[in-house]
Amino acid sequence: MRSRAWCGTAAAVLGLLAAGCGGGKDTEDKGTEKSAASGGFPVTVTDCMGAGTTFTEAPGKIVTSNASSLEILLRLGAGDQVIGTGFPPSKGALPGDLDARAQQVEVLSKTVIPKEKLLGSGADLYIDTFASMAGMGGGMGDAPTEEEFEAAGIKHVYLKSTACAPMGKGPSTDLSAVQDDISSLGDVTGTSAKARELVAGMKEKVDGVQKAVGGIAEDARPTYFFFDFDAGTKQPIAVCNRQVANAVITLAGARNVFADCDGDFKQVSWEDVVSRNPDWIQLGVRDRGSEAADEKAFDEAQQWLEDNPATRGLKAVKEGNFLRIGSERTTIAGVENATTVQDIARAVHPDKVK
Repeated sequence: MRSRAWCGTAAAVLGLLAAGCGGGKDTEDKGTEKSAASGGFPVTVTDCMGAGTTFTEAPGKIVTSNASSLEILLRLGAGDQVIGTGFPPSKGALPGDLDARAQQVEVLSKTVIPKEKLLGSGADLYIDTFASMAGMGGGMGDAPTEEEFEAAGIKHVYLKSTACAPMGKGPSTDLSAVQDDISSLGDVTGTSAKARELVAGMKEKVDGVQKAVGGIAEDARPTYFFFDFDAGTKQPIAVCNRQVANAVITLAGARNVFADCDGDFKQVSWEDVVSRNPDWIQLGVRDRGSEAADEKAFDEAQQWLEDNPATRGLKAVKEGNFLRIGSERTTIAGVENATTVQDIARAVHPDKVK
């Protein structure tokens, strides 16, 4: 039986499940091993504990746990192999024809796919962004065991940049784990050439930012708070140093105010946020399906910070230093993580990044 991995705390999953889990650069040990002779199949991918799953051919019926892995497959050109998903992207959430193709994928659940539906889906591969939910409470339901996946003829793999984050050996400060996931899925689906193209595009964007801001001393970098408005305002959720957002913020030349928190997500207090008094605040709103709806949600998040007695005195609030960048492309693995690095850098370092 393969080892299972946990995906953050129950509280963090309850608050942030729709946006996926976190990432870390040291959580993986190069997740794909290909045939040296052919450069193709067989392909072996590993889970968070190093247990391997081998593919002798590309899967034909894939189910994804959420929009993160679905989007990666669509960008790889493997969308025709996807037969269902959980946590689907809302209409208009993806750019161009990706959105139209995403809307054609059968929605097996708007949240976590029920165990029976997943096992009876007819899939030959399940890509898991969340890792094991078993025992986490909170009404998450039962996740299939590895024996049940095997009995149903379903191979089970993970997006390691997200699923393995709580087991990371150190902070997430680059996008290598995300890029490794893209490469691994490219190898598994027979789209490795497209995967190399996507990864190269990400590296080009990030390298450009690094040339501009890489020389800025740590203490000269502005502090940054990711405000997940949709996770609730009574008690905020912080993105910690093993979450992919920490890498995005760091690469952009800013300092995550909760980078001293080991893990992916953590419930904190507004007193904690106030004590760190960030220079910039990202209004982390999840996609509403249209530009108008997104702007309305951004307005609501900003207004809440400006009206709340606990936050209206923050430096970022008083100076109007808000970034309107969606949650999904900041906190879940994907090609757009690199674009978010650019967007943050342009905002916090306008003199260096055009």
